[in-house]
Amino acid sequence: MAVDVKRHARHIVLKELGGPGQQKLSRARITVIGAGGLGAPALLYLAAAGVGQLRIVDPDTVSLSNLQRQILFRTEDVDASKVERAKDALTALDPGIDIDPVSVKATQETLPGLLADSDLVLDGCDDFETRFAVNRAALDARIPLVSGAVGRWDGQIGVFAPHLKDDAPCYQCWVPEIPPDAEDCAVMGVVGALTGVIGSMMAMEAIKLISGAGEPLLGRIGLYDGLSGRMRTVSLPASRSCPACASDRTGTPRTRRV
Repeated sequence: MAVDVKRHARHIVLKELGGPGQQKLSRARITVIGAGGLGAPALLYLAAAGVGQLRIVDPDTVSLSNLQRQILFRTEDVDASKVERAKDALTALDPGIDIDPVSVKATQETLPGLLADSDLVLDGCDDFETRFAVNRAALDARIPLVSGAVGRWDGQIGVFAPHLKDDAPCYQCWVPEIPPDAEDCAVMGVVGALTGVIGSMMAMEAIKLISGAGEPLLGRIGLYDGLSGRMRTVSLPASRSCPACASDRTGTPRTRRV
């Protein structure tokens, strides 16, 4: 994908990004798991940033209750495929982007193929089983994982890429097991604008990782409290007892993308 200089002029004049960084974005292939509250804003900003290829993975259709936070969609999209409507919206934003809509569930079986040619994966799903599967697939594919989560008024975001730094954690170093009190937003609720905050931050981390600008949230977790308007970061070391990546740190080989 050739860089549209006029479209991306505000990126190109940034000293941390510039023409070389924009070229990297134009060549990037990013897979986004979930076109929901987090995936929707992330996809919009990645498309606007000029990412060359976006693969969108989501088996669901649009429901009326999605529209409170899933800003890719409109009322007329209700009952339509999320990935197809997302493709329409992103193509309208930038017709030069290659959009690959995949209406399947991200599972242990499907993820290796979904990530095989990706440079980066963003996970905006809303269940821990899928998060764990995405984490393991990213480890195997040797690509960074940008993961976000929200609940009620609080959100969190992290970058997980043990292959980039010896002491960097994977997602299951942070959440080793499914919490016994895990609930989804249909039960606990979530303020719509919160998903925009965290989803946009996910796009920001992806842009930094691809372009090489700044310092990604690698080995750190960003925690946002929407009610107080406060954000803080906490350090997260790798866990030597992690069920997903500990074997890699003790010498047991894992097949990974080089």
